[in-house]
Amino acid sequence: MKNIKITTFALLALAAFTSCSDDDNPQIYIPVNEEEVITTVTTTLTNGGTTITLTSRDLDGDGPDDPVVTVSGPLAANTTYTGTVSFLNELDSPAEDITMEVEEEGTEHQIFFQAPAILGDFTYTDTDANGKPVGLTFTYTTGNAATGELIVSLVHEPNKDGAGVADGDITNAGGATDAQVVYPIEIME
Repeated sequence: MKNIKITTFALLALAAFTSCSDDDNPQIYIPVNEEEVITTVTTTLTNGGTTITLTSRDLDGDGPDDPVVTVSGPLAANTTYTGTVSFLNELDSPAEDITMEVEEEGTEHQIFFQAPAILGDFTYTDTDANGKPVGLTFTYTTGNAATGELIVSLVHEPNKDGAGVADGDITNAGGATDAQVVYPIEIME
């Protein structure tokens, strides 16, 4: 009798674990757009024969080491520069250029330039398929002699219709920050 009770209990447990669920819908596979690893952000500013390169390189990714930030020289006061931003994953060999993906998925990305007004103004010169800014290319008009910080942020899925977002105001952008770097800026007369 004892064996029958144990056998009955085991069969009931087995039936409970193997019974059909009441969800007859098959699982739907939704491909996930994996977030790229960005180790290096380079902002290049050109005016005539002068090129200033701002680079942030973080070769340990999310590791404990701070990124190495370099700026190749000071900017000239009251000068307009043509700018570009590029993104690399240097953990891959050869390095993977993420810039093309940002351009191809322009409707899902926007680059923001945050700096005190004394450092000057930024104007987008590229747009996505909907006519909204992306920020891979821009112009930067410097102010008078000053020092400060320029923050360059790549935002994934920003609300490009948010108040001020198309003009570069990150306040109402939302989305997720894919990369953010801080460059020390020096403007000289």
